[in-house]
Amino acid sequence: MLNTFLIAIREGLEASLIVGILLAYVAKTGRRSALPSIWTGVGLALLLSLGFGAFLSFTSRELSPSGEELFAGVTSIAAVTLVTWMVFWMKKTARNISKELHSKMDQAIALGTFGLISTAFLSVAREGLETSIFLYASFKTVGTNLAPTIGLIAGLAFSVTLGILIYKRAVRLNLSKFFTYSGIALIVVASSVLHKGLLDLQSFGLVPRGLWLNWFIVVGYLILTLRPFTHSLRQKTPVSQ
Repeated sequence: MLNTFLIAIREGLEASLIVGILLAYVAKTGRRSALPSIWTGVGLALLLSLGFGAFLSFTSRELSPSGEELFAGVTSIAAVTLVTWMVFWMKKTARNISKELHSKMDQAIALGTFGLISTAFLSVAREGLETSIFLYASFKTVGTNLAPTIGLIAGLAFSVTLGILIYKRAVRLNLSKFFTYSGIALIVVASSVLHKGLLDLQSFGLVPRGLWLNWFIVVGYLILTLRPFTHSLRQKTPVSQ
């Protein structure tokens, strides 16, 4: 439940912020005629994300037991790779994401309706597809779907509500700290998905069996990925004299 809650909060708020930045920019620049195109792109991205999640679940159920192990293992490794890359991408670009999206919107407006729909679609679809595969892999690490589903719904509701409040300037949030700490949380969640993925691949026979091998890979992943975050936190923390 906690894993899916954290995933939904982080990814949901990212998507909400992106949509909020796009909407605020067109409103601020007097281009409200672009709003329907933006919402169309957002809606298509959400449909694609839901469809991708349904495809993963349907494919998994239709496979043989050994085929499901291989599919689950490969998607788990893919999810960890994608999420890790996105965490570091956001860590690097969070400060300039507004300028980047504003620039893309200026170019999209010049291209017309199709450009606006495409920009909104691509901006949100990236988050949606990442969330779908990560949630699928996270659900595979637990034995029941009830608690993770509750965590997912609660996390999405919280993130969307917070995104709306930020958009309306009713709440102020230090985004740098949010992305830093939520990035750390996602990496910890990803380590459990990585462990489950290794077990699935070992059951299929694609990876050598060995408890020590699993822990070596998982601990090595945590050390390599968390080190940049701990370095950043040390730089931001004032040293007492």
